[in-house]
Amino acid sequence: MKNDSSRWSGFLQVDGAVFWPSLALLLALVATAALAPEASSAWFQQLQDAIIVYASWYYVLVVALILIAIGVLSITRLGDIKLGPDHSVPDYSLPSWFAMLFAAGMGIGLMFFGVAEPVMHFLQPPHGEGGSAEAARQAMQLTFFHWGLHAWGIYAIVALVLGYFAFRHNLPLTLRSAFYPLVGERIHGPFGAAVDVFAIVCTSCGIATSLGYGVLQINAGLGYLLGWEVSTTMQVLLIIGTMALAGISVALGLDAGIKRLSEFNLFLALLLLTGVLLAGPTVVILQSTIQSLGVYVGDLVSKTFNLYAYEPTDWLGGWTIFYWGWWLSWSPFVGLFIARISRGRTIREFVLGAMLVPCGFTLLWMGVFGNSAIELILHEGQSALADSVLDSQALALFHFLEYMPWSTLLSVVSLVMVIVFFVTSADSGALVLNMLSAHGRDDTPTFQRLLWAAVIGIIAIVLLIAGGLAALQTAAIASALPFSVALMGAVWGLTRALRLDVAQRDMQSVTPLVPGPGGWRGRLDLLLKHPDDDEVKRFQREVVLPALREFAKALRDHGVGVQVKDALRRADSVRLEVSTDGEGEFVYEVISRRHVGTPGGESVESSDNGEYHRAEVHLFQGGQDYDIMGWTREQIIHDALGHYERHLQFHRGLQ
Repeated sequence: MKNDSSRWSGFLQVDGAVFWPSLALLLALVATAALAPEASSAWFQQLQDAIIVYASWYYVLVVALILIAIGVLSITRLGDIKLGPDHSVPDYSLPSWFAMLFAAGMGIGLMFFGVAEPVMHFLQPPHGEGGSAEAARQAMQLTFFHWGLHAWGIYAIVALVLGYFAFRHNLPLTLRSAFYPLVGERIHGPFGAAVDVFAIVCTSCGIATSLGYGVLQINAGLGYLLGWEVSTTMQVLLIIGTMALAGISVALGLDAGIKRLSEFNLFLALLLLTGVLLAGPTVVILQSTIQSLGVYVGDLVSKTFNLYAYEPTDWLGGWTIFYWGWWLSWSPFVGLFIARISRGRTIREFVLGAMLVPCGFTLLWMGVFGNSAIELILHEGQSALADSVLDSQALALFHFLEYMPWSTLLSVVSLVMVIVFFVTSADSGALVLNMLSAHGRDDTPTFQRLLWAAVIGIIAIVLLIAGGLAALQTAAIASALPFSVALMGAVWGLTRALRLDVAQRDMQSVTPLVPGPGGWRGRLDLLLKHPDDDEVKRFQREVVLPALREFAKALRDHGVGVQVKDALRRADSVRLEVSTDGEGEFVYEVISRRHVGTPGGESVESSDNGEYHRAEVHLFQGGQDYDIMGWTREQIIHDALGHYERHLQFHRGLQ
């Protein structure tokens, strides 16, 4: 599977077939929304309404299938496969990984809806009397349903598809790679470019509209706390300031920018969560949160498939279907970012970490803030809080904190969190857009990354002034319908590729197919002998290299393009590479690897410091964890041939 990154455009390191059409489409879409905001908003809203009326069942089915697929991948043997070579290790520690997952996936939504959504469901439930104890139970159940496993499952499945094909099969880390099982090498042509253009346009629309609406909350919070003017001019200035901070983060890079901001905001989130929990009726909050969690888990299946078919209500389209469309429309952006930071983790570890941990924190957050607010209204008679939430969702959090001790401190922490969350969303969005336009690369010039941050900011400013944010947001959500159809095909292709991958691993043989000198006693002698680096390199040079060259000559006689690389001085390896269109890249590499200890037992031939070296086989998928030191040329050729045979079976099975 090739990774074609040769199409650059001028001084920018971009794929011209993706970059320029994306900008042109964004310009046309933004111009339409800005010049005719009411007409475009009405048209997109009609489209969204039609989707709700005619395709609600389809959205519910798609999200359910995604959740089932995630569960199957995590509990079966498929979960043992890594997002990367078999010998790869995670790029980030668990705390850093969780922090970035949280910041990119849900962070800002929790600030906006943590109080507002539970209270709105409590006051205006889909069925029954609002403001009652039953409405309170239903409100928390629905909030957990919207922000729980389904949302993270959508993000996780997209990240899995992208991460698997990018890191394990060397395809570009862009949306086109998700469709390799469906169209094969055509992802490197116009079809793949069109997919990445679609992803860029949808991602830009989603991030820009979120940024535009987000500054409304920031402006409202500053006006509420500090008396700042609430106006379009102030909101434009806030966008400029937010994007300037995002630009600094983008320029610093993923490790120095996004990671540190995410860790900082996770610390603030824990601080705010603890403060609200301790300041409110702690025992009541914990009791109601645990009860809500139990009801959520118990009713997960019935809620998942509940379309209110026998009790029709507009509530379903206004909430659940809206959320499913929003999560699906955001999944290319969030999924690609999650894939980028998850290299080296097994599928099982990824699913458990990327779903259960952030989902658990999200539900805890919603439980603490939602139950605290409902308790104030239901049992303490604070009806003014209910009125303020219905009046302004942007100020719901700040009005709620008025009823807490240390309200000023908590409000300041909340405002800082809102700002930092928007900065992390903007800079991670710029990172993703840059990768989509540069064939999956993130080592592009700083100017190029800053350019995408500027594009997001300009779109948000233009639409904020012209009043076209609603149209663009509705357009982004409507895009979830065609994307979901393609995603179902990608999920099918992923499971098919994973089954072939497992089958290929099961067929691996680490025992010589022909006997060596000395028979089994010779193998035992080799097992208990611990050679040093010089001995392994001499074996590589005198036995492995001639064997691979002989095998390569036979392949060339059959018209196969192959090369053998002697990298003993630079990388301690001898490597055979075969690259054929439609059959992927095959690698058989023997590397001298240093080890410490005596794995074969109490050896009398180990070096004084307990170190020894092995001649280990590595394939395209990574290290195979076995030693061929002492094998004959014939044994090595048979081993390489066996791996090559399984390689061809695997890739022909994909076609």
